[in-house]
Amino acid sequence: MICSRRKFLKRVGLGALTGTVVLQTTGWGKRSRLAGARPNIILVMTDDQGKGDLSCLGNTVLKTPNLDRLHRLSTRLTDFHVSPTCAPTRSSIMSGRHEFKNGVTHTILERERMALTTTTIVQLLQKAGYSTGIFGKWHLGDEEPYQPHNRGFDEAFVHGAGGIGQAYPGSCADAPPNQKNRYFDCVIRHNKKFVKTKGFCTDVFFRQAAGWIKDRKDKKNPFFAYITTNAPHGPMIAPEKYKRPFLDAGYDEGTAGRYGMIVNIDDNMGMIMQKMEDWKLSENTLLIFMTDNGQAGRSGRLNGKRVQLYAAGLKNGKGSPNEGGTRVPCFWRWKGVLPDGQDINRLSAHIDLFPTFAALAGAVIPDNIQKLDGRSLLPLLENPKAQWLDRFLFVHKGRWQKGANPDDFKYASCAVRIGRFRLVNNKELYDIQTDPAETTNVIEQHPEVVAKMRAAYDAWWAETRPLMVNEDVPLAPQRPFWVLYEKQLAKEGIPDWQPPQL
Repeated sequence: MICSRRKFLKRVGLGALTGTVVLQTTGWGKRSRLAGARPNIILVMTDDQGKGDLSCLGNTVLKTPNLDRLHRLSTRLTDFHVSPTCAPTRSSIMSGRHEFKNGVTHTILERERMALTTTTIVQLLQKAGYSTGIFGKWHLGDEEPYQPHNRGFDEAFVHGAGGIGQAYPGSCADAPPNQKNRYFDCVIRHNKKFVKTKGFCTDVFFRQAAGWIKDRKDKKNPFFAYITTNAPHGPMIAPEKYKRPFLDAGYDEGTAGRYGMIVNIDDNMGMIMQKMEDWKLSENTLLIFMTDNGQAGRSGRLNGKRVQLYAAGLKNGKGSPNEGGTRVPCFWRWKGVLPDGQDINRLSAHIDLFPTFAALAGAVIPDNIQKLDGRSLLPLLENPKAQWLDRFLFVHKGRWQKGANPDDFKYASCAVRIGRFRLVNNKELYDIQTDPAETTNVIEQHPEVVAKMRAAYDAWWAETRPLMVNEDVPLAPQRPFWVLYEKQLAKEGIPDWQPPQL
């Protein structure tokens, strides 16, 4: 997903609809009161959870009281979008631009690796004096130069591949023991050394993150904590106490496991929120909850019969170019600074986090790094009715076969969004304002709008295509996590993880 830049929007005749990237100002140029406020930032992003997977957004089967409370206490971005799948979203957050421009056109086959020419927001926060930590899923390259400790993170506590226990041809593969252990007692890479954890993976990630946050607080360091669970990504595995209520209600094992993972996430969010209060961090810490793509697991079985699971009225889910593939929950809680229960109904996206975090931290964005596609959200956070000019957001699922010509897939699983309209696969137009479920194709009623959206998309593809740098990269001959694990096992063994004291 991407914000188009003025230079090519002028070429397609939409200059009047576009805005410029705003970093340190709000409204009509007035300096932002939030710029340079330097809050701590905790970004929690779950995997494959959608808008339908929260009771505060209408799910009557799931009970998520802690996330419901966060929703009540937050400023909510209600038209917030990410990429249709995992690694692309992570790449866009890190870079502030569309994932394809970082070479990330897939989730595997070396096409999940974020280009080494990309400067991450974490590197800028680090230079601005922030301590930086990641806990959970990285999914932007398992080879050493691509690992998070080389992309700006002081603290890295991560699994490999796209998911715990996954292994694919090439470099994308998690540590060998996790092929069997999966989500319990996993081997995790902690600051370049593997450790054997104890317990359910989500509990482990949150516990490690909380311990690191406490340490940063005690040392009075501003920090950026990136908590990225692999849950509720498949396989649908949850501790017995979390899945049992759903099994007893008649749901199948997969649905019970998935819903159980979400309830477990909710408990961990409650723990983090309570610790923030106990440690007196709420007033100087921005807590964000979001998900990495649209909802997976949109159907299941109840008492043996196939049923559709609640999906918040959105069309399709993960991997789709429709609203259900990219529109996700996004809650921002900063006690005493951002209003409780406030909705911001403006089109926003993951690419906006880079300039927003930089502005909050007072971090310098060098002129010689990649061109950003996002814009700072500070104007809207300060005033939901602030000037926010329309712009194009571009969506593409990617994931064509390795060795294929991307140009052959230019219009496959793609979308353009601007204002109220969403153009899907270059042939369906939906008025999201009146038809958020995308039930009625109105392409015949708006030929001028469609022509401009198509022209903008063509210009974007032409600009982006040369930056897809991983398309011809051969598969790596070795799986780095496997090699490093075996080397450490032979030389010094794999120590047990020591849970931090909270």
